[in-house]
Amino acid sequence: MMAKDVVIAYWLAMESNDFYVAARWLAEDFECYWPQSNELIVGRENFAALNTAYPSEGQWRFTIERIVQEGNQVVTDVVVSDGQREDRALTFHTVEHELIRRQTEYWPDSYEAPAWRAQWVQRV
Repeated sequence: MMAKDVVIAYWLAMESNDFYVAARWLAEDFECYWPQSNELIVGRENFAALNTAYPSEGQWRFTIERIVQEGNQVVTDVVVSDGQREDRALTFHTVEHELIRRQTEYWPDSYEAPAWRAQWVQRV
């Protein structure tokens, strides 16, 4: 299985909202680093428990907007929504032995664009 296929299978498993099933795509010694909050999730059990406990208004949906692979490195741009909120996850995955060994994940918040830029940009 190519690294990209492993990551696609992981996101499809996340769509089930059974995060213990999704964690089967993670290595036993999996690490997920969130640089914005300086948190590190260590182990697939902690990953599954955290995601199971995460508050939501409904079932989580995961839509892959982009996926790029170079060797065992895969980058995904995924829209995550529970029906009430919609966020974006930019995730850098390292795949080893057909499992995700490491992720570095950014959750950028949207913000109101400064008015001074209006003459050079289009609002979308």
